[in-house]
Amino acid sequence: MSIEIRQFDPRTDADEWNRYVERSDGTNPFFRAEALALQGEETDTTPHLLAGFKGQEPVGVFPVFEYAKGPITGVFSPAPHSWTSYLGPALLNVAKLKRRKADRRIKRFLEGCLEWIEGTISPLYSKFVTGAAFDDIRPFRWNEYDVVPGHTYIVDLEGSEEELLKRFSSDARSNVRNADDDSYVIEEGDGDDVERIVEKVRQRYESQDQPFRLRPGFARSLYETLPEGAIRPYACRVDGEFLGGILVVESDRTRYRWQGGVKPDVDVDIAINDLLDWHVMRDGLREGIDEYDLVGAGVPSINRYKAKFNPRLETHYEITRGVFGIDLLVDQYQKHR
Repeated sequence: MSIEIRQFDPRTDADEWNRYVERSDGTNPFFRAEALALQGEETDTTPHLLAGFKGQEPVGVFPVFEYAKGPITGVFSPAPHSWTSYLGPALLNVAKLKRRKADRRIKRFLEGCLEWIEGTISPLYSKFVTGAAFDDIRPFRWNEYDVVPGHTYIVDLEGSEEELLKRFSSDARSNVRNADDDSYVIEEGDGDDVERIVEKVRQRYESQDQPFRLRPGFARSLYETLPEGAIRPYACRVDGEFLGGILVVESDRTRYRWQGGVKPDVDVDIAINDLLDWHVMRDGLREGIDEYDLVGAGVPSINRYKAKFNPRLETHYEITRGVFGIDLLVDQYQKHR
């Protein structure tokens, strides 16, 4: 039996789509229908929610975004400049299969999605960024896509809190243990803190003459629209003043360090970011979360900070095909908007 590819509408089919998203270990809250709809609106793209079925059994989900301006067409997952980390395909009901059947099912699912994309949209350019949980990218290579590995750091949240802390570098342990608890407050904030965190990141990028087009209002819309706890704004305050924070995206088994962690503008006697990351990990451990994805391990200067938490290195993939330079045209359009 072949794999049937069905398209879902993020508005009218949200409940059914979200059930499949929730059953996959390889998804995150940005896969949810309401998040996909917001990404489409924010980036002026059209979301297409593709799911594969073997009979009535779901095999995988693959949300993509169609970009169309004049003769230029592109397909992206995640949407261009949505700053929503990983998307791409995710699997269901495959881990239980023996290797040969699993390989065949993954191949048919992905090739079915790629055939749908080519037949329905015929893009000049395609770009997909997968998460670390999706590691079988062979069908893309077999279909003449270019595949480039990227890397991220992941901290396993296991053992006791003390055991987790002992795995940190000596300076990170010292920064956590020696911080005066009365000198700061770290807590989950609200929508205003979501915007404050994103604004801090924007200022940091601006100071380095780097583009950053994630709108605080878009991040807040995701926070307010997704289920409670899907996005958690951890905020650090000293004497009531907001000094920094981290936006955490949370799935059933993973916390993602999405935005934030910017060096504060003022000198204080505590290591704010060490404490923020510790609180994120400690709370995740208490809630039974399996891992903390630090989202990225490709910038040496930032890696030195992230490596102090003794993470393991994982691979994700950027998958592209099409006319060179189309992504630059899309970038210019998004910048103009």
